[in-house]
Amino acid sequence: MLAEVAGEVERAVQRPPIRPSTRTKFQVVALLVREERARTMADASLGPSRRGEQLKRLDGVATMLARIAARDTSLLHLLDDDARVSDGARAYKAQLMRAGGLEVPDEPEPTPPPAPAPTVEKRVIPQSVLSHQLSNPFLAPDYSAAAQRIAVKPRRLAGWELLEPLFRSFEEASAGAPACMPLPEPRFVPLPPGRQLMPHQAGVVAAAAGGHRTFLLADEPGLGKTAQALVAAQVTNSYPLLVVVPNVVKTNWAHEVGMWTPLRRATVVHGDGDTVDAFADVVIVNYEILDRHVGWMGDFGFRGMIVDEAHFIKNKGSQRSQNVLAVSQRIRERIARPLLMALTGTPLINDIEDFRAIWQFLGWIDDTKPLGSLMAALEETELTPADRGFSSAARTAVIEQGIVRRRKVDVVADIPARRVADLPVELDGAIGRSIRAAEAALAQRMVAHYRSAVAARTVGHPARAVDGIDLELVRRVAAAELKDSSERSTGDNVFTMVRRIGQAKAGLAADYTAQLARNVGKVVFFAKHIDVMDQAEQTFADRGIKYASIRGEQTPRVRARNIKAFTEDPEVQVVVCSLTAAGVGINLQVASNMVLAELSWTDAEQTQAIDRIHRIGQSEPVTAWRIIAAQTIDAKIAELIDQKSGLAARALDGAGEQEGSASADVQLEALVSLLTDALKADGLA
Repeated sequence: MLAEVAGEVERAVQRPPIRPSTRTKFQVVALLVREERARTMADASLGPSRRGEQLKRLDGVATMLARIAARDTSLLHLLDDDARVSDGARAYKAQLMRAGGLEVPDEPEPTPPPAPAPTVEKRVIPQSVLSHQLSNPFLAPDYSAAAQRIAVKPRRLAGWELLEPLFRSFEEASAGAPACMPLPEPRFVPLPPGRQLMPHQAGVVAAAAGGHRTFLLADEPGLGKTAQALVAAQVTNSYPLLVVVPNVVKTNWAHEVGMWTPLRRATVVHGDGDTVDAFADVVIVNYEILDRHVGWMGDFGFRGMIVDEAHFIKNKGSQRSQNVLAVSQRIRERIARPLLMALTGTPLINDIEDFRAIWQFLGWIDDTKPLGSLMAALEETELTPADRGFSSAARTAVIEQGIVRRRKVDVVADIPARRVADLPVELDGAIGRSIRAAEAALAQRMVAHYRSAVAARTVGHPARAVDGIDLELVRRVAAAELKDSSERSTGDNVFTMVRRIGQAKAGLAADYTAQLARNVGKVVFFAKHIDVMDQAEQTFADRGIKYASIRGEQTPRVRARNIKAFTEDPEVQVVVCSLTAAGVGINLQVASNMVLAELSWTDAEQTQAIDRIHRIGQSEPVTAWRIIAAQTIDAKIAELIDQKSGLAARALDGAGEQEGSASADVQLEALVSLLTDALKADGLA
């Protein structure tokens, strides 16, 4: 019976999208196979022959499940020991057990959930942090901030409720009123070779170098907020620096630290922080695990703190917001004038109360009143909320605390008309480990072929030995592997690996797309495979983001209707496009941002996708966010595609290569690189 249900699941997986009921069946069959195996092993009444027969049949069902999971790796998380079993899955499991003649155990009475443990019990102190503390046992904490804290006693404004009028002043601003503090002229800042700040970026860095220490940096995505923040930390020597970010961009921040401030070492906090380097200059942590680290981070002595996608803390009642505010308060109490930067692309004029927590993070207000320099600036206006000009003056006072907001159209001269921005992401969990293991197995298979070829060539001919790595032989081995991969559709090869990487990135790419849609409006999402599109659409549906879809199997009428919905309906924020079906012949220039969730094998295919929004009539610079799986072959493929980007231009002069050969070149070079790195790791150089 289990084999029959597994067969139903297998047939359903071959006709995506996969329905929730199919996922439930997959999980229940897996649970019952696991339980039946344990029961069979423990049943003393079974003889060796009968037990072996039962286990063989169960192994057959398990093999079917493995084959299904290989086709759609999103099912793998249902096999985790801690995977959630829904009420529907429990009911279906009981139904199968009864149909199979098994007794269904009574469900235990549901117990009320335990009271949440105090936050302090969840906190950890990584060993590296303890080592850092022990290395400076006599270092006194810096409480100089207490001596420099600005204490302003309200005079004219004593007794007035000020926070609500401050928020309202932004809502009442006249149309087109800029929300950007005056910025000084850019000054020279030493940067790594090949790096250069654009003028709008340099203005923020100059303000920080000139003494400004709190910023609400609300530039639109694509204007380089990360670079501005990191270089500002460099010129103000705000180290150690704490960076709090969404999980999807955690790896990218570490990458950007290496690009913009290569002399500063970054460390990324995972889980309980077992691998964190407390001696690093920049500590990067994601919101989801900050609660475990609030204690030591508040007392560590950070001299700066950056909060990326700061609209994540708009709900002051959430644990996420409370953690961020607790750490920033400790930093402001201990350190004189720390660098505090909140980064968000959300426009300031919408729901300004959402920024209450951000202003509090920056130290501009507390729960009830303006603080320090903001209160002083309000007093200097010599106005009260009852006076006519208070709103305009109050708004200016807040902006000059450090609000910086530029749109792409405002700085169009600074940025290229079209650019590709890589966003490295980390593939965590079982899927990430599986992909890295498959990549290692592929590399070792090629290493074995290489060594066999070397051994065969030198038998009886010692003079044929080559010192180091024989690059010509490497290319021949890689070419043979590529030919073999093209001829077989099973097993781990470069094509199945790239497919699995795309599936693993799908959720992260959709998550980042959702962030972009929240910040800038309409976004185009491109993917190569249907299952990646399905997963993205499910993410958007779960987030309440309205989307349209362009796929190859659609009729012209449906396709036209979906394009019209995206281009004309303001509520449709995302269009999910097939890279092959929507890569040519359509106009999506209502958007200026796109996400490339999967890599193509050629620069031409990537360029065709970008050209759906980078067209005549596009009034804004276009940014294509390319999602790259860090520490996998995905990163090498992206590098090779960029190297091949000149092929299209040369083809126009009649000297270029054909599309097919360009694709094969990237595939071959990726395998060459993988094999070369593996040989170097084995000691051949």
